[in-house]
Amino acid sequence: MSARKRQNGFGLVEVLVALLIISIGLLGIASLQVLALRNTGSSMERSQAVIQTYSYMDFLRANRDKATKGDLNVALSCDPENLPGSSVEQRKWLKQVQAAMGPQVCGQVECTGGGKCTITVRWDDSRAQGGSTAQELVTETIL
Repeated sequence: MSARKRQNGFGLVEVLVALLIISIGLLGIASLQVLALRNTGSSMERSQAVIQTYSYMDFLRANRDKATKGDLNVALSCDPENLPGSSVEQRKWLKQVQAAMGPQVCGQVECTGGGKCTITVRWDDSRAQGGSTAQELVTETIL
């Protein structure tokens, strides 16, 4: 009998090795997808933080006199309900930030008499690869 006639099709070992290689490849693709989704979420949160700071910055520019006096400042707060009753716009802005980024977000606005304003948004970015639990975006402007 020749060697050619004895071999018919694939052996069980070859099939198992092929399945092992394919499953390792699929696990790699799945882990890349999870990593991409995490980092996309982190990127979205950063973009939202920028959008929200510029939103309040426009409000400060529209009310320059109040802003330079410090009437529109927001102490670092994660709970809009703890702001004073007269801080309607500040409470609305902090609620808007939390609606866009989640309830764990904190915000702060500090304007000095010279018209220099600093807006800070702080959130938890630990789910992204290399993210920290205290991610912070600080935006400074002169009105």
